[in-house]
Amino acid sequence: MLWEIEILPKHHDAEARRVVGEYTLLNAGAAPPAITRSSRGYLLEGDFPLDKAELILNELLLDPLVEIGRVGPLNAFTSFQPREGAALQAVATVLLKPGVMDPVAESVLLAARDLGVELESVRTFRRYYSPEPLPDDVRDVLFRKVLANEAIEQVIAGPLHLDHLTFGSPAAFQLATVPLRNLDDAGLLKLSKEGQLSLSLAEMQTIQAHFQRQGRDPTDVELETVAQTWSEHCSHKTLKGQIDFRLSIDDFRLDEGGRGSAADTRKSKIENRQYANLLKETIFGATQQIRQELGADDWCVSVFEDNAGVVRFNDDFNVCFKVETHNHPSAIEPYGGANTGLGGVIRDPLGTGLGAKPVCNTDVFCFAPPDTPAEQVPPGVLHPRKVMQGVVAGVRDYGNRMGIPTVNGAVCFDPRYLGNPLVFCGTVGLIPADKSFKAAQPGDLIVAVGGRTGRDGIHGATFSSIELTSESEKVSGGAVQIGNAITEKKMMDALLVARDQGLYRAITDCGAGGFSSAVGEMGEKIGARVELDKAP
Repeated sequence: MLWEIEILPKHHDAEARRVVGEYTLLNAGAAPPAITRSSRGYLLEGDFPLDKAELILNELLLDPLVEIGRVGPLNAFTSFQPREGAALQAVATVLLKPGVMDPVAESVLLAARDLGVELESVRTFRRYYSPEPLPDDVRDVLFRKVLANEAIEQVIAGPLHLDHLTFGSPAAFQLATVPLRNLDDAGLLKLSKEGQLSLSLAEMQTIQAHFQRQGRDPTDVELETVAQTWSEHCSHKTLKGQIDFRLSIDDFRLDEGGRGSAADTRKSKIENRQYANLLKETIFGATQQIRQELGADDWCVSVFEDNAGVVRFNDDFNVCFKVETHNHPSAIEPYGGANTGLGGVIRDPLGTGLGAKPVCNTDVFCFAPPDTPAEQVPPGVLHPRKVMQGVVAGVRDYGNRMGIPTVNGAVCFDPRYLGNPLVFCGTVGLIPADKSFKAAQPGDLIVAVGGRTGRDGIHGATFSSIELTSESEKVSGGAVQIGNAITEKKMMDALLVARDQGLYRAITDCGAGGFSSAVGEMGEKIGARVELDKAP
């Protein structure tokens, strides 16, 4: 049996106002669409009577002071009659695409069990109402650009044609090899592009030569592992690259009056610099030099070694600090991209040493001006106001749900951020001084703790390493992971207790690189065997 729970605001409908405002922004001068009410809802599947669905509504989901709730069979609610005015008709229902993680639905599933109601499955939705049918041109813009994000959501006009809420069947292991050894250069490049490996021809040739020496083709898991490890996102190839740098230096000389702005008092000289490894010779090199000069007063504990930098705080505790970007994901799915961007950087102190407790967050955002005319936004690019609103909300919500405050930040605007915003998220953590280092030992078990893996977040590392195009939303939409702050909060609390009880010797986080990155880091010196079929 499929039941439908729908909840509408009694008075002020902020979501309906957002839809009208966003449509008006995208279509300057056009009449606003007649979207006057919105709702949020839950589809419930299970063998239970109506009164159990009403129990879930009233005990878990509804705030009767400000909301109206109703329960019925699937498709029971196609209209809504406000206290005043004409009856409204449902014009669109927005659902997450099959396989995309839905943390809210998971929470409802677990909470219903506490009430004694066993649900087979839950899906969440949003619905929009209008007093009149929408013209085709208005509906097209609304559906594609305002009501939903095509990367993770689908818009359905009319009734929901569902027999059940779950899709597919449990994954079954299937050994797959990739015929790589005999490909020509064009074939290697095609494999890299179509597989979203984000590898150059030279890199694909190197992988091909390795497996030619082994006399076999790689499995899909092996090839994906190499691709993500070698991605720009994970290995910072550009920063580590060989750089020839041409520097123009203006030499100002002051005259007797202390002035030096006249053209004839300035000399310009050109200096050519070469870096064999830009990262090591600049950022690494400067840090090492400062530490050597400080000597016994060096307050750095662990630098360029772990998921976050560690510095001394007092005799008992050290401080971890880490900042990362989540630019590409935030460009195509602003809320989810920024949401999991902060969630990922919170995991970095948790995965440093034996685990630091995150205590506060910081951020810096760079967007195109929010009043950018819609006609100046290229195809496949979200309007900067939509990006800004989604990013700010994504970072805010994740930190709040984990109980970690954002203590400072900045927002910058420039037209050059139109195609790709910059989204910096940072987290500060506190770690006991005697737990600031890790060391995996032979015989240790590899244990994954946290949220399940959905179809979202796949190819996160390799996607983040390629140029954004007008097709990125369609091709790489699934690479943006849907964050789950509640699960991460529970995981954090459990890990800190396990740390203090000495239950593990090493820990790291599964970021964009997934298992291959996490296991590779901890097993780098001793090797590891991974049973992927045990990963849900």
